[in-house]
Amino acid sequence: MHVTLRQLRIFEAVARHGSISRAAAELHLTQPAVSMQMKQLESLVGVALVEQVGKRLLLTQAGTELREHARDIAMRMADLGAAMDQFRGLERGLLRLAVVSTANYFLPGLIAEFTRRHPGVRISLQVANREVVLAALAASAADLAITGRPPDSPDIVAQHFMDNPLVVIAPPGHPLVGRGPVPLARLARETLVVREPGSGTRAALERHFALHGLEVRPGCELGTNEALKQAVRAGLGLGMVSMQTIELELAAGCLVVLPVEGFPIVRQWYVVHRTRKRLSTAAQIFRSMLLARDPAAQKA
Repeated sequence: MHVTLRQLRIFEAVARHGSISRAAAELHLTQPAVSMQMKQLESLVGVALVEQVGKRLLLTQAGTELREHARDIAMRMADLGAAMDQFRGLERGLLRLAVVSTANYFLPGLIAEFTRRHPGVRISLQVANREVVLAALAASAADLAITGRPPDSPDIVAQHFMDNPLVVIAPPGHPLVGRGPVPLARLARETLVVREPGSGTRAALERHFALHGLEVRPGCELGTNEALKQAVRAGLGLGMVSMQTIELELAAGCLVVLPVEGFPIVRQWYVVHRTRKRLSTAAQIFRSMLLARDPAAQKA
């Protein structure tokens, strides 16, 4: 069975996304090219690997088995690349990062600093919600992940490097603006603009409300912080975002932070990698650069 590494890589991306188009976008290939490779792979193994259910591709039993082998091979190839990087130093190489969308507000500056120091290293950056980011890490499609809530797993090493305060935002003309502290129960009566399921910010909001015996009243569900901020500005509801995402809006006066009881919710940013994964020199140095922002993390 002459299956190529390229076919396994394409299959793993399709299996992870459940979509030809999303896999093609991640791999910088055309959809016909991905479809052709999938058909060739199924022909080589002699069984169907995926089946179409609605708009999603689901794995067959054979596909599920192949996915585990593909992930194992991908991890071994990544280890091989990292081992060779040790000999090359930082003159060349590839650093693959998967980050939740909120982190994309501060991470480009850190990546720019890294590339100035190590111009021979290429950066691959995947920006998605927490669920997709952790899936990329599990599939060895990323060397490091940046997330606000790492999974509780012995297979994961997670190190804190920066705080992430979450605040409630409103348009300047909202009735709650300027009235002093807002009880959490009063906020619960408001329509809230929220992130999509799978988002760490959405999960933090729901946990905070549940802790106080309250329920979130979701209005719009939006897939990005930018869309959420625009919805709040348009008066569709109040929202919760990271303070790090609204510097420009606060300076322009188009959004305000409400002083809500129990806020800000102070979460942490974590740099995450798999326990069994050998980190390349580039990944080790980038991780150290992040941890240098928090002296306590360096001692952990």
